[in-house]
Amino acid sequence: MLQIAAEIKKAQQDRDTVDRYAHLLETEWMLSNKRGSFACGTLSGCNTRRYHALLIGSLTPPAQRIVTLSGCVETVTTKNHSYELSHYQFDPPSDKIPEPFPGEVKQDIGVHFKYETEQFGLTKSIYLLPDADVAAICYDFKDIEEEFDFCIRPMVAMRDYHALKKADQGDFCLEWYDEFLAVRNKNCTGQLLFSSEETSFIEQQQFWYNFFYQREKQRGYDYTEDLFSPGIFRRTINAPVRIVLWAGFGGDDMQKTMSRLDVDVIIDDLTLQHKHIEENLKDKDPLVHSLALAGDEFIIDRYTDEAKTKSILAGLPWFMDWGRDAFIAFEGLLLCCQRFDDAASVLLNFAYHADEGMIPNCFGDYRSGAQFNSIDSSLWFIHAAFRYYKLSGDVRTFSSKLMPTIRWIIDSYCKGTKFDIKADDDGLITGGGIDTQLTWMDAKIGDLAVTPRWGKAVEINALWYNAICNCAEFYRSKDAVLARQFSQMADRTATSFRSCFWYDDGQYLYDCVRDDFKDASVRPNQIFAVSLPFSPLTIQQQQAVVKCVEEDLLTPFGLRTLAPGDPRYKGRYEGDTEQRDNAYHQGTVWPWLMGPFIEAYLKVHSYDKQSKKRCSALLEPLIRHFKDDGCINSVSEIFDGDEPQRPRGAFAQAWSVAELLRAYLLVNS
Repeated sequence: MLQIAAEIKKAQQDRDTVDRYAHLLETEWMLSNKRGSFACGTLSGCNTRRYHALLIGSLTPPAQRIVTLSGCVETVTTKNHSYELSHYQFDPPSDKIPEPFPGEVKQDIGVHFKYETEQFGLTKSIYLLPDADVAAICYDFKDIEEEFDFCIRPMVAMRDYHALKKADQGDFCLEWYDEFLAVRNKNCTGQLLFSSEETSFIEQQQFWYNFFYQREKQRGYDYTEDLFSPGIFRRTINAPVRIVLWAGFGGDDMQKTMSRLDVDVIIDDLTLQHKHIEENLKDKDPLVHSLALAGDEFIIDRYTDEAKTKSILAGLPWFMDWGRDAFIAFEGLLLCCQRFDDAASVLLNFAYHADEGMIPNCFGDYRSGAQFNSIDSSLWFIHAAFRYYKLSGDVRTFSSKLMPTIRWIIDSYCKGTKFDIKADDDGLITGGGIDTQLTWMDAKIGDLAVTPRWGKAVEINALWYNAICNCAEFYRSKDAVLARQFSQMADRTATSFRSCFWYDDGQYLYDCVRDDFKDASVRPNQIFAVSLPFSPLTIQQQQAVVKCVEEDLLTPFGLRTLAPGDPRYKGRYEGDTEQRDNAYHQGTVWPWLMGPFIEAYLKVHSYDKQSKKRCSALLEPLIRHFKDDGCINSVSEIFDGDEPQRPRGAFAQAWSVAELLRAYLLVNS
């Protein structure tokens, strides 16, 4: 019986080990800096994406990102044992679970992996400098029971972050600059510098072949890569010690930057930056602090004619700064965190790049400049600007620098601008054509828009009405003529909105209208006609919209983009690019939509105690996801529409974090 019990216990321990490692392999971490550069990986230490690396730098911040240091092969060799602390999969992948793997992983100013063995204890920490493309990989050894050799073998890619490296593309060379080892590749601009005072370097140039990236294979992309190693950094360890491997990417000035580095100073600087963000917060709730710090990962510097402004990355690992995403995330990331100077800078940055009365939809990843294929970025800009005005009280900036841009946008939308965007005879905004995708539901396969929404889209006109009402309110005490003009526009728009979009038989709003076509698809876009500060709907209509969305679209992780009963509904976001694009807005859940839903639900229930209790419960699954699932200390871009609703898409999305924070504050105010 004792033997059977022991076997059962061992089997359970084996299952626990498998489950634990599977969780570490599935869950990710991410650090970013103000240049748009970042580091990321899995909690297991095994890279499963082409974007996983200890340092991804930017050639022209925040654009042209380069995967420089993919990872490090770390080996401990004792008299009787050899440990591979780093975990990699090679093609074909093995099911064997490596030992040891981290017993605990946590993230604060850096990310920390803890290992415990019979011979030593180790905390491996990764820090990313905020204003330079430099990573510090720190190894703190303690509880040394016997002498051993420790070797760090850097694995270098030096490639565009969307590409993969093959050995036949790898014309690498090494150069020494005093204490720095420089790795260059003729196919990549810039150099990767290494230094480690606590170790000695042994040159052993070699390629390692067929690194396997599981997530890339799942997404239907190329999934194997060859990486270059210049050699090993080696140290014999017989007492507690901290070893730091520095990796820096840049031009010739990088040597000067790295010559002044001190890891304790870096840790203090990062700690002070976090402290400064937290000191601005009015709310002392630890979750609010965690969400505010998570949001800071997306706030970057952008340079315009030699001036430095702020911007917001839409998400990591593959998005740049997008106007729509920036201004949806704006209130949660900046205004809720009392970051009014940064908020003004973001607004002025996008206003500076406006053209023909339109705010940029995005900035290209390869210095292609501002792009304008969006009907709603300009309207979200207006909403964000008025929220800034009301919450910051900064009358001067708003009146002198933002209101002229707002008036330009409204005038341009009235008269007509890019992409046939204009006010129709009924005062509602129409735009686009059969081959365009100007709203946030913008997936396109070839020339085919997956969710064609040209014409009059419901959320566009909810935003338009909100913009006009904000202007009427602004001028009420300043200019009677303009106040009356905007009030009349608002009244006309509200009447047209109800006539155009209200679907009386269904008791909800049409999603899109053009000519005689009225799209009765049940989609979440209608929620903005309730959640925005000014609604064109009656109270009864607002309540009906919230009821429809709650019954057909609400899930524990956000709103579905299409009701499950629709024949076009896709419950899984998986497969190759075309399969995923077909599901992107056809049932896939978007967590950022939980913010407007919570706001709309509270509004139609008068923010009473019972509604806040209900909404608090609705946020719990997303809060758990933020803490423990997907990417720790962040929120994923999307989730499957069907259970078990796995996180998908970008593992860290700005508006997902922002709207969770904003909704949490609404519920707990």
